[in-house]
Amino acid sequence: METEAATGTPPQDDDRTVIALVDDDRNILTTVSIALQAEGFATRVYSDGEQALNALLGNPPDLAIFDIKMPKMDGMELLRRLREQSPLPVIFLTSKDDEQDEEAGFQMGADDYIAKPFSLRLLLARIRAILRRSDARRPMPIEPGEKPAEVLERGRLRMDPARHHVTWDGNPVSLTVTEFLLLEALAAHPGVIKSRNQLMDAAYPDDVFVDDRTVDSHIKRMRRKFRKVDGEFSAIETLYGAGYSFSDG
Repeated sequence: METEAATGTPPQDDDRTVIALVDDDRNILTTVSIALQAEGFATRVYSDGEQALNALLGNPPDLAIFDIKMPKMDGMELLRRLREQSPLPVIFLTSKDDEQDEEAGFQMGADDYIAKPFSLRLLLARIRAILRRSDARRPMPIEPGEKPAEVLERGRLRMDPARHHVTWDGNPVSLTVTEFLLLEALAAHPGVIKSRNQLMDAAYPDDVFVDDRTVDSHIKRMRRKFRKVDGEFSAIETLYGAGYSFSDG
C-alpha cells in the first residue's frame, strides 16, 4: 500500500487515477485501499487530517475520501482548509447519522457523503461518477462494456449523465452524485410517482440501508439548489404518503 507517511516523499503513481484516503481507522484504510487498487486506482493513505492537508495541497490526487471524526483535525476542518486553496473532489465517509453534519459538509463543498457501514460497490460507483463529473486530469478505469448514457431533457431541465452535469433554463445546478441519481430517477418518467423505496434503490444500489429521512433530506437540499437559479422552481412535487414526482410542464 502506498503511503506518503511511510516514505516521506510523494509516491510515483504513474498514469493511474489517484485516490487519497484519510481515516484514523487502519482497517478501513487497508480494506478500501486494497479494493481501489484492485479496480486499477492508485491510493495514498493518511491517518489524520493534519498529516493529510499539506500532502493534498502539495501533490494533489484526483479525488479524496475523508472520515469526519478524526483526532487532531477532523474531516470538516480538513475540508474547510482544503477548500481555501483547492477544488479537489471530496467524498465524506462517516459513521455519523446527523443531518446537520451532512448539510455542513455539503455547504463547505463536499461532493458526496456515504455513511458507515458502506458498500464498496457503492463507494466505487460514487468515485467513478464524481471523476466523470469533475473531468479528472487522468483517464480512469471504466467498467467492462460501460456505455455513456444519453442526455436527458425534460422541459427546462437538461441532465448529462456522462459528465453529471445539470442545467435549469440553461443555468448550471451543482448536484452531488446522490442528488443527481435521485433527480434522474424522477425526471426519467415525468408525472410518475416514485416511492421513497424506489428512490433509495436508484441512489443506493447493492442493498445499502438508508432511512426515509435520508431521501427527504436529499430532495429538500436539491430543491434549494434549483431555487437559487429559479425562485419559482416547483418541478419536484411531494405526494404525501406516496413519494415524489417530477413535472416537466
